[in-house]
Amino acid sequence: MLPKVNTILHIQVNSIDEEEARQEYKSRIADITDDHISMEVPIHETSGRLKRLYPGDELSIYFLTDGGVKNYFSSSVFGFNDDVIRLVQIKKPNPESITKVQRRSFLRVPAELELAVRLSDNYQFVAMTDDVGGGGISFLCEGSIPVGEGQAVGCWLLLPFKSGVIEHVPFKSEIVRVKKLETGRQQVMLRFTEIGEGDRQKVIRYCFERQFDFRKK
Repeated sequence: MLPKVNTILHIQVNSIDEEEARQEYKSRIADITDDHISMEVPIHETSGRLKRLYPGDELSIYFLTDGGVKNYFSSSVFGFNDDVIRLVQIKKPNPESITKVQRRSFLRVPAELELAVRLSDNYQFVAMTDDVGGGGISFLCEGSIPVGEGQAVGCWLLLPFKSGVIEHVPFKSEIVRVKKLETGRQQVMLRFTEIGEGDRQKVIRYCFERQFDFRKK
């Protein structure tokens, strides 16, 4: 489902500046053609300052539809229109590239990411994720590590974005399943129990980038 005229877009600019990449802006769609979307100059969500964009800027965008569903897509700036008011022209997404995210049905993607795991103050280790999603993750570890269903776990996840920015996402979670593998290792599935909404959005944005890469292959 494509956004419509007057839809509010929530925008993050992919930047090598870690602080800038975290900032969120909003804009309103003024016009839609067959190949592009014209939107108002984005405004910072909290400070109200205008965001100056340049041709080639890559954007991570979402808009809301009924029921609070967030619809994510990526785009880029390719021009401007200064006819009456200044409008920013961005590439129109393919409907199939738009990812819908609901709190109870988060997108999950395969991913090998570095994860620091703390089972207790005296027991910590580093593992690699098996898949990642907005509601939780799974990771692989040695079979000798004492993990069990229902156990509380604290973690720090490293998220590398295409912009070159690496985000550190801390969260608390609960082990919902442990699966023994033929290799002697084990797959541990976690459900987020405490995670900041901003950090959850980082995970979702990473999943979106990964899914977009898969679709291009």
